Amino acid sequence: MGKLTYGMMMSIDGFLADASSYFDAEVLGFINDEMPRYGTEIYGRRMYDEMVYWETYHGQKDGSKQADEFARLWKGFDKLVISTTLEQVSSGNTQILRAFRPEDIRQLKAASTKDISVAGPTLAAHFIKAGLVDEFALYTVPVVLGTGNPVFRDIEQRLDLDLIEERRFASGMNFQRYAPRKKGK
Repeated sequence: MGKLTYGMMMSIDGFLADASSYFDAEVLGFINDEMPRYGTEIYGRRMYDEMVYWETYHGQKDGSKQADEFARLWKGFDKLVISTTLEQVSSGNTQILRAFRPEDIRQLKAASTKDISVAGPTLAAHFIKAGLVDEFALYTVPVVLGTGNPVFRDIEQRLDLDLIEERRFASGMNFQRYAPRKKGK
C-alpha cells in the first residue's frame, strides 16, 4: 500500500510560493531523487494546468540536466486530475475524475505499490479532512508574501505533526517532511 503525501512550495508565512528562482542544481537534484518513490500524482485543475508544462519540455537551451530529468520523471507518472471543468487532458498517463470521493482514493492507495502525491491546497484540504494524508512534504521558500493562496486552505481542525526529515539548501530553501501525529502522543 502506498503512502499519500501532500507536497507544496510555500512562503515562510504559509502561502503558495513560486520557488523557480531558488531551483538550483542542488534543489532540483533533491526533488529528482525524491520522485522515484511516487507512482501517481493527483492534481486539481489549476495545479494540473501549471504542471502540464513538463509534458512539452524538451531539454531547453537554458535548461539544466536536472530540469531535463524532472521532465522525464514527471512524464512517467500516472496522473489523476480531479476536475468538473477540464474537458480533456494534454499529457500522457492522465485520467480525469469528475468528483473527489474518498473511497476512490482509499482504493488507489490500497492498490498502489508506490507512494502517491497530491498537490494544490484546495484539493489537498479534502484529502486532509478525509484523513487520507500520510505525510506532508513542504518546501519553504525564504520569502514572506503577506497574502496569497494559503497552503493549508479551509483546514478547521488542528493538525499535530511530527518532523521526520529536514534538509536545508544553499539557495535558502528548506525541506521538511512531517507525519500526522498519532493520537495519544
